[in-house]
Order: sequence, then C-alpha cells, then structure tokens
Amino acid sequence: MRRALGQVSRYLANLARASARGWNSFWYTPVDPSLLGLIRILTGVMLLYNHAIWGMVLKDFFGPDSWLSQDLVAQLFRSQYVYSFWQLVPARWVWLAYALSMTILFWFTIGLWTRISSILSLAIVISFAHRVPEALFGLDKVIGMLTLYLAIGPSGRAVSVDSWLASRRRAGDRQPTPPSVAANFTLRLINIHMCIIYLVAGLSKLQGTAWWNGQAMWMVLGNLEYQSIDMTWLAWHPWLIELLSHFTLFWELSFCVLIWVPILRPLVLFESLVLHLAIGACMGLWTFSLVMLIGCASFLPPDGVARLITRLTSPRGGA
Repeated sequence: MRRALGQVSRYLANLARASARGWNSFWYTPVDPSLLGLIRILTGVMLLYNHAIWGMVLKDFFGPDSWLSQDLVAQLFRSQYVYSFWQLVPARWVWLAYALSMTILFWFTIGLWTRISSILSLAIVISFAHRVPEALFGLDKVIGMLTLYLAIGPSGRAVSVDSWLASRRRAGDRQPTPPSVAANFTLRLINIHMCIIYLVAGLSKLQGTAWWNGQAMWMVLGNLEYQSIDMTWLAWHPWLIELLSHFTLFWELSFCVLIWVPILRPLVLFESLVLHLAIGACMGLWTFSLVMLIGCASFLPPDGVARLITRLTSPRGGA
C-alpha cells in the first residue's frame, strides 16, 4: 500500500512539473517580434480603411445633428460607464478630432512612437465604438480586440519606423531583433481569443435548426441582400448545401482543438483562408473576412515569418 501511494505521489509530482514546464513554454518562450509587427501593420491598414469610411459620413454619425444623438447614446448606455472622447468634442471641432484620430492611426500602422500611438489608437477605437453603438458589426469587434492586444504587447519592436530609427542610432547596425517574451505572450492572447470566437460562433449555431438539418448555407447564399456571386445554382444540389453547412459547423467547433496540433495547423489555417475568402467573394464581407484572417495569422510560426521578412527587406533578398 505504501509503495502504491509512493508511485501515485511521484506520478502526480511529475505531472505537476510537466504541466508547469508546458505552461511556461506556452506563455513565456521568447519569439521573434516580427510577426507581431506584421499583424500591427495589417491591423493598422484595416483601422485606417474602417475609419476612412466613417469620415465619408462623419457629420451623419458624429456631428451635432447625427442620427444617434449624444442623448440617445447616453440612454443606450444607461447605468453603464463608457468612455468616448466624442462626448467632449464641440461641433466645430469634429473634423479636427477626426483628422487627429486618423493621424494617430497612421503612426500606429507604420510603427512610429508605437508605445504611445498604440494606446491612443485603442482609445480611438473605443471612442468611435461607444459613440455609434448601433452601427457596429463583427469587423469592429474583432479589430478592437486586435488593437487591444497590440497596445499591450511590443508591437513596434520590429517591422516599424521605431525599429528602423533604433538601428540608425546604432550607426546602421542591422542586428537581428532579439526574441521577446512579451511578443509571445501577446500572440498567445490573440490565439486564445480567436479560438473563443470560433468556438462561440459554432456553439451559437447549434441553437438553430438550420445548422442541424443542413439548410443554413442556403439561407446565407440564397439571400440576395448579401449575394455578390450568384450561388442559387446550389438549389439543384441540396447534398452540397448540407455538406457545406455541416463542414462549416464542424470547422468552427473543432478549430480551438485542431489548431494546437502541429501537424494539423497548416491544414486548419488553409481551411480558414478558403472559408473567409469564400465569405468575402460570395457575401461581399471582405473587411470582416480580412480581419479574421489577420487574427488567424497569429498562429503562423514567428521565426518563419521573421526569415521571410528579412529575405524580402534585405538588399540582396529582393534580387
């Protein structure tokens, strides 16, 4: 009996040590920050595009006679505390506030004064979202999530104006960017959040009968409001509609498990690419599809991305 207890005790001790090593390896292994810098650039481009669209209807949403008045927004957020600098902007300064916002988002995109511009960019994203809460979609939520984590992590340490200026201060010494624990921690936060997004999306689909009986994809592809490509020919192939419906549901539910299997990760990411490109092409939701792919890019190997960026940016690499 004592011997059995000793074996159990040793097993539990080894399990605890292995779990601790796995936990530390998952969160605290230093990685090249180039992938994080690339995600910052892609996210910044999406931020600039998204807020440029707001600029086309700025007075309609943010002016003194906007469709959602300040009083109405206050009622929507009743008993909640929300932050938005638009609450403080006088009507005559609306365009000035917008221009400053776009300037800061541009600094963030190119990685200039990134530690400050990333935090200010997050404040801008939150302020726009809280000013027009009834005009937000999945794109706004995902891009806000990415901006949050990029503001937390060292997103300007590589592939940025900041890193270029730092190399200039070192007399042009192009030493490789040292690996960063904070970069890995930030990428893991994005990884886990993407898994949660897909899992919740899949679980929510289980609440409706259309995904169970396989008709859901027809309800989407046959909807003329979102139809960019005529997919009504699928009506003559109901088995294909059912296959697409069940595959989409399986993929969303299994993403959070299969993405962590190294041998399956390239396949899962390829499926992500195909799925979101199909959503963009068939439904016209290109901005949402692209921002989701930016989130999926956090699963790419940081060292491989760093080598590719070095090859593309080095004087001899482009030859």
